[in-house]
Amino acid sequence: MMDTPRGNRAVGEGIVLPAEFDDGVVWAAWLYYVDQLTQSEIAKMLGVSRATIVNYLQEARERGLVTIRLNTEVGSRTGTARRLKDKFGLEGALVIPALDNAALVQRLGEAGARLLADMVQPGDTIGVAWGRTVLAVADSISLPEPVEGLTVVQVSGSSIANPDFAPEFCTSLMSRRIHARCINLLAPALLSTPALKQALLAEQVLVKQFELIHSSNIILFGVGDIGPETLIRSANITGQEDIDAYQAGGAVGVLICRFIDAEGRPVRGDLDNRMVGIELNELIQVPRRLCVAGGASKLTAIRATLNGGYATHLVTDIATAELLLQ
Repeated sequence: MMDTPRGNRAVGEGIVLPAEFDDGVVWAAWLYYVDQLTQSEIAKMLGVSRATIVNYLQEARERGLVTIRLNTEVGSRTGTARRLKDKFGLEGALVIPALDNAALVQRLGEAGARLLADMVQPGDTIGVAWGRTVLAVADSISLPEPVEGLTVVQVSGSSIANPDFAPEFCTSLMSRRIHARCINLLAPALLSTPALKQALLAEQVLVKQFELIHSSNIILFGVGDIGPETLIRSANITGQEDIDAYQAGGAVGVLICRFIDAEGRPVRGDLDNRMVGIELNELIQVPRRLCVAGGASKLTAIRATLNGGYATHLVTDIATAELLLQ
């Protein structure tokens, strides 16, 4: 029989309480809410099952030992997120608070990384696009515990422009962070002629890579506007006149180098026949589609993305979210 330390009391089967706690419920609540131990860690410490700890924590709330309050800002953002889900038919939305705009991309990336980590399950194939926000997600993500059988696949062709947030870099960084198999797309983003594109995509190695892209069950992407400061213009993937032509045709946003109008409908042009990567009709077939985007300059493009049903999950900032709901 185990000796009970002086000043401590044995309660129940194998539970030895420190003298300062009245009962196991109080101790479990302290360990969980103050010391921030996990339920599994507390169960091991008290020598009971995790289900018992769940019951203890519920009892602590019922007895008034623990009260949980959300501050008004958190409550407001939660309500805004729920309204976004209802308006645009989203499965999930995460709205971050308003802080310094200079750090918006990084903060969106951190929030997107948290949501993506919650979405990931064993055996998932995660398609990854490119851009500053996608890179911020890839750089911030970490999984609370290892997840088996993950694959990260690049969904758009490569480019020598802007190597800091190029597709192949975003994909490789993400795969390293979550210890997943990495598949880069072995083709340039834009080819010189449609015939060359067709010939290249007929190669068996690319056929197999596109089969993997099409098997993705999660995809991470950002949204671009097509104004003068937009990423699609500064990335030097194509000439300004090409983008001007899409804008003249009604394009207001860009999703993985594909152009859409205000209602989210594809706007097609010369680049589509030479662009290598996932297409919009393929994007929308992916079961879980995480869009991470925010900022006033992208408002029209984000609304178009949601109107088109391209996202199942959205991460944005409170100011953009409120404008989307107007």
